[in-house]
Amino acid sequence: MARCTFLGLGVMGYPMAGHLAAAGHQVTVWNRTAGKATDWASRHPGVAADTVEAAVGDADFVLMCLGDDPDVRLVAEQAIPAMKSGSVLVDHTTASAELARELDIEARDAGIGFVDAPVSGGQAGAENGQLTIMCGGEADTFAAAEPVMNAYAKAISLIGPAGSGQLAKMVNQICIAGIVQGLSEGLHFAQRAGLDPALVIGAISKGAAQSWQMENRWETMVAGKFDYGFAIDWMRKDLRITLDEARRNGATLPVAAQVDQFYADVQAMGGNRWDTSSLIARLERPKGGSEA
Repeated sequence: MARCTFLGLGVMGYPMAGHLAAAGHQVTVWNRTAGKATDWASRHPGVAADTVEAAVGDADFVLMCLGDDPDVRLVAEQAIPAMKSGSVLVDHTTASAELARELDIEARDAGIGFVDAPVSGGQAGAENGQLTIMCGGEADTFAAAEPVMNAYAKAISLIGPAGSGQLAKMVNQICIAGIVQGLSEGLHFAQRAGLDPALVIGAISKGAAQSWQMENRWETMVAGKFDYGFAIDWMRKDLRITLDEARRNGATLPVAAQVDQFYADVQAMGGNRWDTSSLIARLERPKGGSEA
């Protein structure tokens, strides 16, 4: 068992840190809002620290799950100098590949390891310990961190050097954006055509149209229930990072760019915190709004 510190106790980090404690690791937590860390420590074996520096000093592994590049940069600037030589920093935040490469260099200079390790599976995956983790970093550093990450993962893959995990997560979000929009249009069409969505999904989910989104979201999409899962605000943040990277590497992403604007439409409807499957809501608006 390892001495682990978890920085950031949002809807993902809170249960992920809980799985570490349940697996028998010695866990210290820190959160920008101190009350969240205190609450976590009252519910799990482990302790809350008042500062980042105090949280990471004795840790073998420091794991972060924060919001965006500026959050990661701010916390990493406090954590890296305070970490002990030979320890490993694992960033589970979905952030830019550029930042991951910068942190890898800074970690090396400080005598510690670094792995960028964004996750897929959403809040439910974090709560159930069933996340998919895409990693970038050195093979030996990854091998050291993998047993710790196993506490909350169902699949962990090393994709390549630092930044590769973040790039793989961008691919993940590109694919999800297109799949959810296609499923939204299909369900919208079925309803307008007078078909029973349950019968349609029962038929096509056994064929080439099948997807995780179809299996897990079609009923709630038809019912207009979007108050769970991965919020649009976060998906748009991820797509912003992805589209910025595409401009740098020359990739052409017309569907992802269009779906990003569709999500902006849903935000304008008040759906900032709705699940990403709420793309169907903009299609079901009263006639008069753009549907294409």
